Amino acid sequence: MADVLRELAGVIDARRAADPDSSYVASLHRRGLDTILKKVGEEATEVVIAAKGDDRDAVVRETADLWFHTLVMLSALDLHPDRVLAELERRAGTSGLAEKAARAGVGRG
Repeated sequence: MADVLRELAGVIDARRAADPDSSYVASLHRRGLDTILKKVGEEATEVVIAAKGDDRDAVVRETADLWFHTLVMLSALDLHPDRVLAELERRAGTSGLAEKAARAGVGRG
């Protein structure tokens, strides 16, 4: 799965500089981060609605849309998905409660 995310991230980065009239990714980048963030929010909402409706195929489709738009967001922020994958790997095997407690302590002091 990581390879697919990396490959898609590469395609997204390559399309950033394309003609916005012929590339959806380029058009999102041209419109800016706020537009990209709005798309991420819309897609997240659509995932929730699909899950609440118990439509498993729609959940898969909407999650794919959410992941795609999240990769576009990372691209706009000049972040590679490897950073997110590394964070998930770092958290692997850690209790969610322990990880959340560790984050709560960060920045306090």
